[in-house]
Amino acid sequence: MTAPGRVSPPCAASGTPGPCDDRETAAALDEAVRAMEAPDAVVAFTRDGRRTVRAGGTAPAPRVPRELLRYETGSATKPYTGLLLARLLREGVVEPGDPAAAFLARGAGRGPHPITLTHLITHTSGLPPLPADLYPGALRQWRSNPYEHYTDARVAAAFLRARPHHRPGSRWRYSNFGVAALGHALAAATATPWADLLAGLVLAPLGLTGTALAPAPPGARSPDATGHRADGTTPTPPLLIGGFQAAGAVRATPYDLLAFVEAHLRPPAGSPLEADLWAVRQPVLRRGHGHRHVHTLTWFRHETAHGPVYFHAGATSGQQAFLGFAPGTDTALAAVSTRRFRLRDAFVATAYALLCTPPGARPGTAEDAAG
Repeated sequence: MTAPGRVSPPCAASGTPGPCDDRETAAALDEAVRAMEAPDAVVAFTRDGRRTVRAGGTAPAPRVPRELLRYETGSATKPYTGLLLARLLREGVVEPGDPAAAFLARGAGRGPHPITLTHLITHTSGLPPLPADLYPGALRQWRSNPYEHYTDARVAAAFLRARPHHRPGSRWRYSNFGVAALGHALAAATATPWADLLAGLVLAPLGLTGTALAPAPPGARSPDATGHRADGTTPTPPLLIGGFQAAGAVRATPYDLLAFVEAHLRPPAGSPLEADLWAVRQPVLRRGHGHRHVHTLTWFRHETAHGPVYFHAGATSGQQAFLGFAPGTDTALAAVSTRRFRLRDAFVATAYALLCTPPGARPGTAEDAAG
């Protein structure tokens, strides 16, 4: 196994500046990287303004340092789409109760229980995880690019003919389909492609120059990491997301991912997104036993003895990502790996434990992870 390596200089990237590489934290992050057992893994961690970024993996070190590669985030794209929605809501471009279908087809969305923009981002639309007609074409590419041939037009058409499994707003069911449809509704509402909306209204204000929404071209300054199947040795091709951009298109360097969650941890004063970064902390849905599972417009939220933690994970055919922040301990974390999720995978549990570690405890002991 390649030993986790020191990233130099971790504080030179975009985001909150601060002292670098606390030794005890670095040692704990090295342990976390090893526990992830991926060909490539990076953990980027901030506490009290101090950044520590560690990288390693089971494969030989790539030509470009791991911390400078761009990683597929899969469903960890959804906080970006939610933040975009928050900005458009605040600016009055759309309203939370707007029927999404009304933006996609004249006269649509007029029934007694329309699917609204809020239903789509909070997974309460009643839609299935994916459109039923995606599966016949996707099954033969399930381990590589199942979304590639399902176009923007097909997502919009599938949404317009969909019949919710239950009344919108009455139950929670995670749906990539729903968030993808939200992206197309926002694009139609603004007459602007979703990728341009996100780049102009979210990525640019936060200075996220190491973030992209499509695979890197040959010779790119920030090349893409190579994903792997669950065996950890078989490479997977770059993700081609088809019409599901709003649900899974973001790929970024660990520095940019950390800067994104740092912006949520300490919303930058005077930023066009300052009010929206505060707004997306607010609970909009509670579910589960004792209402333990709380959702904001963009994040899952758990309560701990040191206050709430906000997080979202994502996975593609060959990579995983975890983003989170904990205001009560002034902590933010971004973790990535280049191995497909597998049974008893340690990636999410390891990253979550780091995020939930209370002050004074060695990061990674997960004293407080259960909340």
